[in-house]
This record gives sequence, structure tokens and C-alpha cells, in this order.
Amino acid sequence: MKREEKQILLDELIELVNNYDYIYVVDISGLNSVDTFLLRSRCFKENIKLQVVKNTLLHKAMLSSNKDYSEMYPILNGPTAIMYGHTPNNAPAKLIKKFRENSDKPILKGAFIESVVFIGDNQLDTLATLKTREELIADVALALNNPFNKLLSSLQGQGQKIAGVLKTLAEKE
Repeated sequence: MKREEKQILLDELIELVNNYDYIYVVDISGLNSVDTFLLRSRCFKENIKLQVVKNTLLHKAMLSSNKDYSEMYPILNGPTAIMYGHTPNNAPAKLIKKFRENSDKPILKGAFIESVVFIGDNQLDTLATLKTREELIADVALALNNPFNKLLSSLQGQGQKIAGVLKTLAEKE
């Protein structure tokens, strides 16, 4: 590969690591051509990009990034592919879990999700159940809204009791 081609790839990787909120680093080596095709097609359906990368170029891109990827440097060895996209941050983990029902690959090396680093394949279950930012905001809003709803319903209930008593009194007169 010529120096100019490497520089183009490096620039693309720098843009990628700067612009995406999550990046999963996986090992897909050992998958036969049929399984690789199936994995790529599932990624396409889920709007997840899968790209095989050179570790040295990814390392240089991470070094040049405006994010701190330093915890991920040790996992950049052996065959490496990255999964990224603008889908929910747990979509690749769910896809990997589902795909591994029929295969032992891909292996999760690590993930970078909104400045939090997860290292190792043992983090796959945690990542698959991870909530998105929007889901967390909805949970907080619901938790904050719940006491107000209880207060309003109790006030409405008391108001209905008072209205019932007044109605009964009016009917007796």
C-alpha cells in the first residue's frame, strides 16, 4: 500500500473516531465466507458499519482524535474490525449476541461508548443491556414526573370526595 493511500485511510479513520459516539473493536477472524457475508448483511440491515482495519492505522487515528482512547490501545493487536454507526449504542452488542447463537465469532475486544471504555468479551452482556442516552433521559423524566402524578391524582380524589359530600348535602336540603 502506498504512503498516499495509507494517509487517505488514516484521515478517514480519524474522521470516523471523532464523529461517532460508539466504536466496537471486534475480532472476526476465523469466520468463513458465508458467515462473514451473513454478518455483513445483518450489520447492513441494522445500519451498522463493519470495517476491517489495520491496528497501526487505527492506533494512529485514535492518537490524533479529540477523544481519549488510551485505554483501548492494548487491545489493538491481531485481526481487528470495527463496528460503528448512528444507531443506538447497544445495537452492535445485540447483533453480536444474536450472531453468536450459531457461531463463536465475532469476539468483542472492546468498545468505546460516549467516552466510556469496555474491555473484553465478558462485557458483551453489559453492553447489550446498556440503555441509550434517550432511554435514560426518558427514565429520569418518568421518575421526576411520577410524584407529581401521584399528587395530582390524590388531589383529584379528594376533590371528588368533597364534591360528593356537597352533592349529598344539597340533596338532603
